[in-house]
Amino acid sequence: MAPRRALFAVAAALLLASIAPARAQSKDVVILAAASLKNALDDASAAWTKQTGKATKISYAASSALAKQIEAGIPADLFISADVPWVNYVAERKLIKPASRSDFLGNEIVLIAGKDSKVDLKIDKGFPLRAALGDGRLAMANIDAVPAGKYGKASLEALGVWPSVADRVAQAENVRMAMTLVSRGEAPLGIVYRTDAAADPNVKIVGAFPASSHPRIIYPMALLATSTNPDAEAFVAFLKSPVAKPFFEKQGFTVLK
Repeated sequence: MAPRRALFAVAAALLLASIAPARAQSKDVVILAAASLKNALDDASAAWTKQTGKATKISYAASSALAKQIEAGIPADLFISADVPWVNYVAERKLIKPASRSDFLGNEIVLIAGKDSKVDLKIDKGFPLRAALGDGRLAMANIDAVPAGKYGKASLEALGVWPSVADRVAQAENVRMAMTLVSRGEAPLGIVYRTDAAADPNVKIVGAFPASSHPRIIYPMALLATSTNPDAEAFVAFLKSPVAKPFFEKQGFTVLK
């Protein structure tokens, strides 16, 4: 009986050894992504899951907040930022796999109003933004840390408008929250990405800011240095594939790859 028990023990050990790698390989791909990516990335992720049977877990927030979370050691596989500096920030701390880094998407910033607003502005040098606000405020993402806020401030400065509205800005934690202020009627105007405006039927685009008035808007992505999930690289390849491209273009992104 003892030899038989020993054979069963060996067989069980071999079975567990074969199951363990399979479990490890089926782990969800954990993604930290800029808030403005939500609609497009949710759709792309759902398509990947349908195609492969594998799943993702996506945490959306301001790129600045996500970079700080990575620095603090949050377990994740992939970081998609709404600007280059925050990927540089984690790269300088050796928190990404350098060879995996790529410029993924492009975007635009636009001025939005509520869907029923009568505001009519042409965005140009010295345009009367302060007068259009009336007693209200200009909704923006945090102008010191969040990419959309930084792009917006840079554009307003380049157009010579910033001094007139600097004291009338309602700063939000991320760009989606800034859009929500306009969508709910809490702010008459806001600066968000074109892709955000496309995702909310309660806002409309008043005008687009000239690309020359702010740094080029690039969404880089990179695998985190601590990622050991073999599915993460496959998910990145899917995001760059022709299958995923329409999900991002539908929301107004430019696919760079």
